[in-house]
Amino acid sequence: MGEARAKQLADRIQVLVAELLERRVKDPRLGFVTVTDAKLTADLGEASVFYTVYGNEQDRASTAAALESARGLIRSEVGKALGLRRAPSVAFYLDAVPETAGQIEELLAKARQADAEVAKAAAGAKPAGDADPYKKPHEDEDAED
Repeated sequence: MGEARAKQLADRIQVLVAELLERRVKDPRLGFVTVTDAKLTADLGEASVFYTVYGNEQDRASTAAALESARGLIRSEVGKALGLRRAPSVAFYLDAVPETAGQIEELLAKARQADAEVAKAAAGAKPAGDADPYKKPHEDEDAED
């Protein structure tokens, strides 16, 4: 299969898994889950589904357990919906993007604060040399020419 076909099927798997988690999986351990992405191998044999969970570490652990127990049902339903000869195996991975984005935001805030401190210090500063360091011809030389 081509990459374009695999990408189309991965997008469809993402939607299907999100719908299944919302409607069919009734596990009480399942937290507030968002399916963020799905990737499918080129041979359509394995689907990697990435998700995020709103809550603390305990919520993440219980949601991971609920997803693991629902893997068979999800694989079966995905296989039926896609109409493939062989349903892809499904693996769930906690998406680290939100945590990484939070760390990047913190670093950007520190950089903004450092820039503001430098601008504040430079506000009253004067140049070390001449105010205009570029050489200009003297007006006397222009008159002789």
